[in-house]
Amino acid sequence: MKKLVLTLVAAAALHTASAQNSAVNNAVLYQKQGTLDKARTEIDKAITNDKTKDKAKTWYTRGEIYDAMTSNPIYGKTLKAGEGMNLAYESYQKAIQLDGKDGEYGKQAAAKMQGLYGLALNAGVESYNAKNYAEAVKSYQMAQQMNPQDTTAYLYAAYASLANENTAGAKEYYGKLMAMNYKSPTMYSQLMQIARQENNEQEYNKLLQSGLQAYPNNKTFVLEDLNQLISAGKDKEAINKLQHAIELDPKNANLHSVLGSVYDKLKQPEQAVASYQKSIELDPNNFDPQFNLGVYYYNKAAELYTKASKMDLAAYQKSGKTLEANGKKYFQQSLPYFEKAMELQPNERAVIVPLQKVYVRLGRNADADRLNAKLEGK
Repeated sequence: MKKLVLTLVAAAALHTASAQNSAVNNAVLYQKQGTLDKARTEIDKAITNDKTKDKAKTWYTRGEIYDAMTSNPIYGKTLKAGEGMNLAYESYQKAIQLDGKDGEYGKQAAAKMQGLYGLALNAGVESYNAKNYAEAVKSYQMAQQMNPQDTTAYLYAAYASLANENTAGAKEYYGKLMAMNYKSPTMYSQLMQIARQENNEQEYNKLLQSGLQAYPNNKTFVLEDLNQLISAGKDKEAINKLQHAIELDPKNANLHSVLGSVYDKLKQPEQAVASYQKSIELDPNNFDPQFNLGVYYYNKAAELYTKASKMDLAAYQKSGKTLEANGKKYFQQSLPYFEKAMELQPNERAVIVPLQKVYVRLGRNADADRLNAKLEGK
């Protein structure tokens, strides 16, 4: 009689275990049949049951089911945004935790997680394109967990953070990229922009120099470095860098014009004139070199006229007329540059005033009167 009781107890225990495992087995069966909604119901029962909730197979099966639902055009619509991917990833992680990386289900789960990385990235891109930037960041964060060595998810998370006006988040992801020895001109440019918005000039300059070190031929960084030097009055240093910038972009008329201005400040007129002329050759409609060449020849003429006006009568009779004649030639040289500058900016007083005086010196009184009336607002 005792043997019969023991047999009955054992059978009952066997039946109970089988009943508990049936939810997992049913989930597997429904998954194979393609009825993923029923598979989901069964597996969600299994993960709360004391008999099956700590089994690697349970969690691996759950991961497979939610993984399949995520990519299914019908069942995917029954999930919230990112829900299937999140639950699949969570399930595979739990399977690895319970079974170890070398266990039967642990190995399979690790392999499945690699496939989820692409899904996470795609989900982030879809959210980004839909302008749901916060959700995009969440997807990219998950992708980072799945494949922490790949830089793409960190970079995309930085972009999404910036789009969401979360500069702190962007700085965090770019910081992680830098720790991974990642470099890109875009990264430095965006971090510089953030530093400028935060009025952190020290950080801005540090980033600029880091960008230049990594990309010495990047035109944006080279030009910004030039602006910094010129603003700081470091003209001699600026010349070498301007020449380097021109080597990178030889047809940039503005670079030649700026180089001319720096030479002007350093009182190197021949080099200044050559740079202005090159700028005009590349772009005749560039106001600055036209105006600056006009001023250069105007000042040369004015110096000679001033020198002649300070002579005594004897000295003037000897060489004053020659000085004035040479001065008139310089006024004549300034004329086309001033006229072109006025054509480009018709109401610029800095052009009208000297041009009117040039007309007077050259005997073009009607033109001088016309500009004088313009200055008086007539």
